[in-house]
Amino acid sequence: MSAHVTVCVCTFRRPALLARLLDSLERLDGDGSFTWSVVVVDNDAAESARATAEQPRRIECRYFVEPEKNIARARNRTLANSRGDYVAFLDDDEFPVPAWLSLMLATCAKTGADGVLAPVEPHFESAPPAWLVESGVFHRPRHVTGTPIGLSDARTGNVLLKRALVEAAAEPFDPRFGNGGEDVDFFRRQMAAGKRFVWCDEAIAYESVPPARATPGYFLRRALLRGQNSIRQRGGRARKIVTSLVAVPVYTLLIPLIGLGGRHRAMPWLIKWCDHFSRVLAVVGVRLVKERDG
Repeated sequence: MSAHVTVCVCTFRRPALLARLLDSLERLDGDGSFTWSVVVVDNDAAESARATAEQPRRIECRYFVEPEKNIARARNRTLANSRGDYVAFLDDDEFPVPAWLSLMLATCAKTGADGVLAPVEPHFESAPPAWLVESGVFHRPRHVTGTPIGLSDARTGNVLLKRALVEAAAEPFDPRFGNGGEDVDFFRRQMAAGKRFVWCDEAIAYESVPPARATPGYFLRRALLRGQNSIRQRGGRARKIVTSLVAVPVYTLLIPLIGLGGRHRAMPWLIKWCDHFSRVLAVVGVRLVKERDG
């Protein structure tokens, strides 16, 4: 009997991007050894994605709504409505290469891992500014296929998991991380329980980068949100606080000097400063960003 994969997609008011993702999932390569279906959870009480998700397609696509704006609850709802042997996560602004699922499944079978993570590369909708390209802030580390993955590289933007991994808990993703950080918390708990995750470098997903995301403000706001959410993580909290208390004044002194070399050199350090600064503020109850960007 062939394996079945449920592709889980959470969406919030981006029907055009969702349509592109669903089109790409229809065109995936398959060799007959597996089948796949899609679960779309709309994290918008107004059901803005319903028409897009319910368009007739060659693959099964089921649509559900999570009315509370909470990414962890939306992810949990996709899992509650999944079926088969594996679940995979893609963001609604991504689209994978045609061999995506074949590559992920082959890597999982070869390594015996509990899950497989893969690269997310930018897809610019218009020519990006030079500083953005030169800074490299959109590019995340990549690894040789089969490399074991630690917490620093763990995220749900492009991942395949054995479904047994998420069946035991009623809420695999902690709803307290409603505006981000739920994936880091999930992988931290799984790794602490001895679960293994590996990398598949060929199973690329491309992430849409509209002009609104090609700005310094987008990256700094995202860093502020990430930093304040990181303090909720149960592991290494004291170490993170001490690190940030040291990093903030050091980066404050260094960034103006680094900036003399151009914006592209300063931006990666300014992003790190925002991470640490918002973490320090979160310790005393100050949260600068209330909601995640769409």
